[in-house]
Amino acid sequence: MSAPVPPSAQRAGAYDKVTGRARYTADHRPPGLLHAALAVATIGRGRVTGVDTAAACAVPGVRLVLTRLDEHEVRPPGFPTADSGYGFQSLQPLLDDRVAYRGQPVALVVADTPVAAAEAADLVEASYEAEPVAVTLGAEGTETVSQAQALSDPRFSDVSLGDADAVLASCPVRIDAAFDLAPQHQVPLEPPATVVRWRGDTLTVYESTQNSGAVRHGLARQLGIDHSRIEVVSPDVGGGFGQKAWLQSHLAPMAVAARRLGRPVGFVMSRRQTFHGTSFRPASRHRVRLGADRSGKLAAVIHESWQQTSRHDLFPSDFTTVTSRLYGVTAFRGAQWLERTDVQTPGFMRAPFEHVAAFVLESAMDELAYATGRDPVALRLANDTATDPVTGLPFSSRHLAECLRRGAARFGWAARTPRPGSMRDADGTLVGWGVAAGAYRASAAPAAARLRVDARGRVALDVTGHEMGQGLRTAVARTVAEDLGVAPGDVRVVLGDTRGVAQHLTAGSWGTATALAAVHAVLRKLRARLGLPGRGRADLAAALAAARLPAITVEATTRAPGQSAEAVERMLAGRSAPAGPVYPGFSAFSFAAHFAEVRVEAATGRVCVPRVVSVVDCGRVVSPATAASQVRGGVVWGIGAALREGGEPDPRFGGFVNADLAEYLVPVNADVGRIDVDFIGEPDPRLVPAGAKGLGEVALVGVAPAIANAIHHATGRRHRRLPIRREDLL
Repeated sequence: MSAPVPPSAQRAGAYDKVTGRARYTADHRPPGLLHAALAVATIGRGRVTGVDTAAACAVPGVRLVLTRLDEHEVRPPGFPTADSGYGFQSLQPLLDDRVAYRGQPVALVVADTPVAAAEAADLVEASYEAEPVAVTLGAEGTETVSQAQALSDPRFSDVSLGDADAVLASCPVRIDAAFDLAPQHQVPLEPPATVVRWRGDTLTVYESTQNSGAVRHGLARQLGIDHSRIEVVSPDVGGGFGQKAWLQSHLAPMAVAARRLGRPVGFVMSRRQTFHGTSFRPASRHRVRLGADRSGKLAAVIHESWQQTSRHDLFPSDFTTVTSRLYGVTAFRGAQWLERTDVQTPGFMRAPFEHVAAFVLESAMDELAYATGRDPVALRLANDTATDPVTGLPFSSRHLAECLRRGAARFGWAARTPRPGSMRDADGTLVGWGVAAGAYRASAAPAAARLRVDARGRVALDVTGHEMGQGLRTAVARTVAEDLGVAPGDVRVVLGDTRGVAQHLTAGSWGTATALAAVHAVLRKLRARLGLPGRGRADLAAALAAARLPAITVEATTRAPGQSAEAVERMLAGRSAPAGPVYPGFSAFSFAAHFAEVRVEAATGRVCVPRVVSVVDCGRVVSPATAASQVRGGVVWGIGAALREGGEPDPRFGGFVNADLAEYLVPVNADVGRIDVDFIGEPDPRLVPAGAKGLGEVALVGVAPAIANAIHHATGRRHRRLPIRREDLL
């Protein structure tokens, strides 16, 4: 019997996290630390006509109340999607008197304690000249633009294959469905947090971020200084999910305040302010039409979408990447519109477009299964494809059919009776089984790695990437340990620190594939420099002694297949440069199949999800423990997306009325049943040498429609709005 694997080998840093030794942003407390808080606008649109700070300044311990920034001190950050900057939005509060959204900062207060800062911020009194506000799709005063016409980047253009409208009209079976999805908010355990400290002309920033490179270069741009004078340190992030992908609006004002006061300043955003002061998943509406023959073979798909954006930025949508490729269809038309509303600029939230796209397509596919009398699993298998319909290229790997078959077997799908309402418990509770597929682009980006080995054979690795709880540090440590034959606990991994190698945005499920490509390259260099064999255990201390070296440091920089040197230059400048899903000679995606069981109380409309089976094709599974955790987390998120999570916009004053965890509902333990996770585990070396594809995003894609399809199977009612509320079932 083999000995159990110690937890330290399963999850790097696990001991530090459970004992409180891991240092998150707010744990950094340099001597003389002051504390900041924000006073925010209470109108949804208009102009600030005055700010009374007398009461705030009278609070004991208040050091500064900053209501307006000098335009020579701070510049706007620019908007990265337009390739013009680094901020989650282009608007920088406190530069003028305009109010673009409820919750926009109107003052920054700095005090000796967090309590004094919060009290003083509440006492800041702003007066306004309010204007009519529009915060929902279709509201009076919104403006709708064609994404393809408004944005010249080909990434955001419409997708067209064949004559989808003509083919659809000729199909004997047609599905036409409209969908409405509420805005949603990332609510990570650690809210946005910052500590800034000037040491002479050098600014050190401890920041909870997924993108320390953008923070560094964005602040340099805003403050008008060279990026070499800014250090951004972000070793551990308590959840990001897209909320922390770019430079936050409070950072530049904090840097100004710290410079004026000559003291370090810390800030932790209140939970309520995270709903109004950071990005969110925007509301969207969709119309999906499917055309098929009588056996359910797809011939045409048309997907039209309308997505919320802000007045000051166009946040582009990308729903059609999934709906045009999930199945083999030769006639497709996708068109996307953006609707300007009075909100902060929306942004990326886990599986930002793919979760939504899968809900609308997989719900329609379930309708098609009933319309043609096909089993929902068999229908999906009949529409599988080995070729990317958009490009005609082969997929680097595609095991969606195996995900469906294996998931059906693990779930016991053969025992399902197809007629809605036909399965019940002894007490009359309705039972429903549903299935849905998901896909997410397999991306990779430029990365850098620096590996150092000392005379005792100890290994330290500095690599591009951020640890947000997804297990990147574990994947890197395990890869190095397996390659060199050392214990994972003996590998020190540094992430998210601009004082080392260049940093790139960690998002879009490209973090592991990107980092491991650089790790693989730097390990090959190390072996070559020390004259070690290409594979097998390495006695590093002996090799260094033989080479008469006290230590050795090697570096490597990599980029995704087909990327030019320009991608590396973008990384070095703090800009985003991911590749995929289309590469020279192939397209790359991760795939998943989710099977869900629901129980519906007919009298109350209460829905519970006692079990979910998820099977994922994500290439080689580098770290099984953290990979399984990622999938379980995605399923829990999908339960919330289907049944709980939805922002409630306030059409009177702007913003969201349920901006707290008392009324913005997320799943709790009682809502989550058994989650059975399995992986195909087939490496995909065409993307990166490690054979890994993305996992964190695809784990969510398809969960919500599997639950919605199960509810239809239980009740006979279709639900095309998310979240599905009890009142929708009564």
